[in-house]
Amino acid sequence: MSNKKGNILQAQELAKQIPAVERLKKGPVAIIECIEEIPCNPCVESCPQGAISMPGGLNAVPILDWEKCTGCGLCISACPGLAIFVVDLTEGREQARVALPYEFIPLPQKGERVVALDRQGNELGPAEVLRVQQGKRLDRTCIITIAVPREWALAARNIRRAER
Repeated sequence: MSNKKGNILQAQELAKQIPAVERLKKGPVAIIECIEEIPCNPCVESCPQGAISMPGGLNAVPILDWEKCTGCGLCISACPGLAIFVVDLTEGREQARVALPYEFIPLPQKGERVVALDRQGNELGPAEVLRVQQGKRLDRTCIITIAVPREWALAARNIRRAER
């Protein structure tokens, strides 16, 4: 099995474990992939809906309340570990949208074709940049939103700019 297929299957298995798979179809929602049990809570502080908590204390991993999350994405740039993404699997949409933290320069441009990468940096395939957000409020971490095939939504976690 190729890495690409294996990583997509791994992401699909992850989707089955998410208690709110139906929530993913209703609109954008944050996916928190933080595994660090260290004193850190900018994601909690940044969430205007109060959807992120750390019930185990400051050293616990953050927990997302799927029903409170609106997918606003403010937590993406707040996370110093670059471990939060927003996935939009809204029903009826042909492709999924994935918003991810991006700290490289030069920034891609809206409409640019890029290569979607998985968690290990392996290529998934072509993606299109839909939006590039930057600004002081984002604390120097830009947010890039890409369109990918729906089956890649839980696997795509970075991009590589295509060769020019």
